[in-house]
Amino acid sequence: MTKQELIEFENEIADIYCAGKILAPIHLSDGNEDVLINIFKDIKEDDWVFSTWRSHYHALLHGVPREKVKNEIIKGNSITLSFPEHRFFTSAIVGGIVPIAMGVALGLEMKKEKHHVWCFVGDMTAETGGFYESVKYANNHKLPVTFIVEDNEESVGTPTRSVWGYGPNQKSDYLLYPHDNMIYYHYKKKYPHVGAGKWVTF
Repeated sequence: MTKQELIEFENEIADIYCAGKILAPIHLSDGNEDVLINIFKDIKEDDWVFSTWRSHYHALLHGVPREKVKNEIIKGNSITLSFPEHRFFTSAIVGGIVPIAMGVALGLEMKKEKHHVWCFVGDMTAETGGFYESVKYANNHKLPVTFIVEDNEESVGTPTRSVWGYGPNQKSDYLLYPHDNMIYYHYKKKYPHVGAGKWVTF
């Protein structure tokens, strides 16, 4: 999908949500289209992709049909999109998808399969112990997995850096010890953590 097609998709979902037609939380993406399109150039159709509750773009770029993604969101599954037939899975639990992704990578290594695992996480998940352990284990054992940290500076309604007491010029700990199996990028978003920025009456 193109950048404009991704933006139009999320705008359409926002309009449907604001019309009171999605009876569940939604997490919209925006502001990171260019970097994601570039990352997905390296992700093959038969690779495994694991994501978080903000996964619309990831599903679309991994080849899940637009209408299939849209219908699942309208059903109320925005934060738990999973399409096994496309090897695409998410979790709404903070950090919950990370050990699963690493486990799949370990299984691929044990079976000597050539597929790769890609695991997307937010900046708050990247601060947790489970993330550190998984990245370290996967890196030291050369497992076929890449972790992508998407930093929008926020977890729910709390600024991630303030929560962990980082100074103005202090790097997050996971950036001090870069690993070959980790990609980091920063972006600014227009949509809030949840919803579309408008009060909705159902």
